[in-house]
Amino acid sequence: MGDPPEPLRLLVIVNVYRPDLGGGVLFSDLCEGLAARGIAVTVRCAYPYYPEWTDKSGRNGLRVHCSEENGVRVERHGLYIPSNPNALGERLVYEASFFLSVLRRLPKRGAFDVVMVYCPLIGAVAYGGVCRWWTGRPLWLNVQDLSADAAAAGGIARGGRVSRLLAGVQQMLFNRADIWTTISPVMVDRLKQLRTRGQPVCYLPHWLHTSLAEKIRALPARDGRRPGSPVRLLYSGNIGTKQDLLRFCQALHGSPVPFRFRIQGEGSRAAEVRDWVATAADDRFSVHDLSDEAGLARALYEADFFVITEKAGIGGSFIPSKLMPGLAVGTPVLAVCDAGSPLGCEMETANPGPRFDWDDLPAVPALLASVGDAPEAYLRWQCNARERAALYDREATIDRYAALVRALASGRVPVDDEPLHVNVYE
Repeated sequence: MGDPPEPLRLLVIVNVYRPDLGGGVLFSDLCEGLAARGIAVTVRCAYPYYPEWTDKSGRNGLRVHCSEENGVRVERHGLYIPSNPNALGERLVYEASFFLSVLRRLPKRGAFDVVMVYCPLIGAVAYGGVCRWWTGRPLWLNVQDLSADAAAAGGIARGGRVSRLLAGVQQMLFNRADIWTTISPVMVDRLKQLRTRGQPVCYLPHWLHTSLAEKIRALPARDGRRPGSPVRLLYSGNIGTKQDLLRFCQALHGSPVPFRFRIQGEGSRAAEVRDWVATAADDRFSVHDLSDEAGLARALYEADFFVITEKAGIGGSFIPSKLMPGLAVGTPVLAVCDAGSPLGCEMETANPGPRFDWDDLPAVPALLASVGDAPEAYLRWQCNARERAALYDREATIDRYAALVRALASGRVPVDDEPLHVNVYE
């Protein structure tokens, strides 16, 4: 018998990786899942800094730190961490610093079979384009967010000229890639408008990562549980410009309706929310640091609604990964977002809870006041949430990622509607 075949080699370029929260947890889980399927995965990422925007390891700098983490080779590179992530100048330096930092390590020709780069960091996409040019290997662009759109809608890029420049750079860099994948059907349609070489655009959703799923499975069943009095709300995750959480809090504050709103999070606007809660002196609100996964699972279980807010005009770029744990617990989602956004379409399709436009915020207190009197709708939302969670299956989705790695390594680029990437909305 001959020697076993060499494993396929995948280079992943991403800014955040465990112990970073948010996308960092999910990206890590994907890489480890691919490694468990026999793919040799190397990750080039930053030292941990997100969502606190601080150097959490104390190692951020010029030195590259390499380690083996759960079967994945992780190479951590320094970058500039902005003190004000919402300032355009600092964000540009942040993007450029990551690009220049990873550029010090160009992959050797033949070292990898496939290169995958995550966006929203355009500096990472630029480095992916250089890797494709240098190695000749296929480049896979995995779009989580459209940086130019988010910068414009979030107020980071002010002025039409700057916004158009950023959008042009984004489109140019995107079109260096051979295949694009993204996390919502809305984003698939959006990306098809940006491609210039007919690249396939495929839908690969997020999923509930392993460790949090285990914590949720350990909880007692909450099926049939009616909302409490007062109604308990939970917000957990990043608190930044894109969430516009302060506006939501201010709308609730102006109502006499009783509720309990637990806010746990970090991010560029977290201090602003903390300061407002302290000044408002409204004991219906409480602000906490991000919890560990066991704490998040318990908080979701105890909440009557899991609140997800997206600033008006910005929701066309992404779907929040925080949605998945809320659905898995069976806690109805209270969403404030544009109807046509990925989250808005998800709320319309699955009906896991009520959705409000920002102009309809005055209707939120009325819902909180009346939901206990008509529990049928609440129990239906609860059931819908649990049913929808089954679509975000980890193993099936990572199997599809692995199949795409193998296809690209063999020189075959799938087409848009190939069954390998079947749209779970259909």
